[in-house]
Amino acid sequence: MTEIVLGVGASHSTLMNTHWEETYHKDRAERFRDALGEARDALAAARPDTVVLIGSNHFRGFWLDLIPSFTLGVDECVSSGESGTPKGPQPVDRELALYLAGALVERSGFDVAFSARLQIDHGQSHAVQYLLDGLDVDLVPLVVNVFAPPLPTLDRCERLGRAIREAVLAFPGDRRVAVIGSGGLSHRLPWPDWRDPRGEDEEFMVGAWLNGRENWQDYDARRREIIRAAEAALNPEFDEEFLSWLERGQAHRLTEYTTAELEKVAGNGAQELRTWLLMAALLDHAPGRRLAYEPMPEWLTGMGVAVLDPAQTQNSERQS
Repeated sequence: MTEIVLGVGASHSTLMNTHWEETYHKDRAERFRDALGEARDALAAARPDTVVLIGSNHFRGFWLDLIPSFTLGVDECVSSGESGTPKGPQPVDRELALYLAGALVERSGFDVAFSARLQIDHGQSHAVQYLLDGLDVDLVPLVVNVFAPPLPTLDRCERLGRAIREAVLAFPGDRRVAVIGSGGLSHRLPWPDWRDPRGEDEEFMVGAWLNGRENWQDYDARRREIIRAAEAALNPEFDEEFLSWLERGQAHRLTEYTTAELEKVAGNGAQELRTWLLMAALLDHAPGRRLAYEPMPEWLTGMGVAVLDPAQTQNSERQS
């Protein structure tokens, strides 16, 4: 029997690794880091065998020569290791991953791309570093295109999460599966629409995204300079509303936004909330528990952590 035992949503920022000492709001940063530790402890207590790890890619594993909406890692998985995040091979639950790739086509009509040699970046490896440290688990990585429009709609992401849930629960093996959605919350990266770059910096960025497959490291220093020079653009009111939806089991309300509307209200980085939406759908939108929310302008991001525990939902239903 395979069961889904826990869900975690968590923001990521490599600036935690590279600029911790320069962080101005150190009290907020410490509360966020402590919440990651609490989520890691919840994962350890749930005793998963496998983690479905849903994240974005910041053009260190995918480039504009080929950008699928969704890519499932089914065999080798290597982390790029930028900015102090884990580097090198990551363990993959090949049996479950291959089953999901086939079941999504046959059972649900979702023909997601798959990769037998997937490269991930901090969009997923940040979660490996802070949420899976010391845990003996395999991964099923799922990369969502959130930065190179046209993006998959929020509704399609939610429906894919439900389809993956159905496939996981139908898996004939014996697994305890946890799910992590990594990214968000509100933030705006100084990244152009690749279809219409304006100015030298934007043209450089698009060039890096198109030509960096073999030498992405050569572009990284200037990329980080451009990002570090950006002004923060957070929307704590939006972040609070989204987390309140998650706590009430209503993360699906995010599908009320179009891609353009979400960017307008919460920035292009908020497109990463597709990962949380997928995670919540995989947990059948069980009510969540917020562990932290900290607006971190020096990290350019509203940083949140939440846990969805289906066992608590079942206990509440029995008591009522």
